[in-house]
Amino acid sequence: MEILGYVLAVVVGISLGLIGSGGSILTVPILVYVMGVNPVLATAYSLFIVGSTALVGGVQSAMQKRVDFKTVLIFGIPSIAAVYATRMWLVPFIPDELFSIGSLVITKSIALMLLFAVVMILASVSMIRPGKQKEIDENAPRVYNYPMILLEGAVVGLLTGLVGAGGGFLIIPALVLLARMPMKLAVGTSLFIIAAKSLIGFIGDLQGSEVLDWKLLGIFTAFAVGGIFIGIILSKKIPGQKLKKGFGWFVLVMGIYIIIKELFFK
Repeated sequence: MEILGYVLAVVVGISLGLIGSGGSILTVPILVYVMGVNPVLATAYSLFIVGSTALVGGVQSAMQKRVDFKTVLIFGIPSIAAVYATRMWLVPFIPDELFSIGSLVITKSIALMLLFAVVMILASVSMIRPGKQKEIDENAPRVYNYPMILLEGAVVGLLTGLVGAGGGFLIIPALVLLARMPMKLAVGTSLFIIAAKSLIGFIGDLQGSEVLDWKLLGIFTAFAVGGIFIGIILSKKIPGQKLKKGFGWFVLVMGIYIIIKELFFK
């Protein structure tokens, strides 16, 4: 199972390299169901793994001039503040047992996994049925909707802090629609934002009492980083929309599986 987990870590990197998102959607279930990591701890591990992998991809994109650093700051500052505050104060504040429905006790771990599953399903719908987007001129001056970008950044940061999701599936549409950014530029910019807020969110976890398995973290991250290089190469050969739709169906099935497993087969 451990070997399977590391093989799937490569898939995490490939996903980030190909479509700029989906890394955390895969990382948390792999850590919980394949590697046997506690769900609360898995969200912390996911921040480090996805953040480190996205940083490598972001540097690659920057070398190809596919990162808008002004947008990284505008979107990243509220997002980073929200994810750090969530990991530092909100997550530890959530009680271990929330409520019960008959004989079913909803614990903190179950609640986080259910929330994650809902995020997966919503993300899958946006991947399977992408909205029609007009082609954007890469040379046209960009007009920033500052209030909406700041708000979106804070919301994505909160979500990242709760479930360990990098939020690329939310960031990329926001950049395309609110910052009028071309898709390739949005993917590269998204990787830098994901890296910054995920790694800073992980720092919030270092202040807690949890004991981290650095060996697992290091090996998993190394395989994921290898995967992102494969993803970048494949992105030049595979049509992005076809891949995104197929990935969307996979994420949908995974989301439904998590809900059924957490509620009925715990």
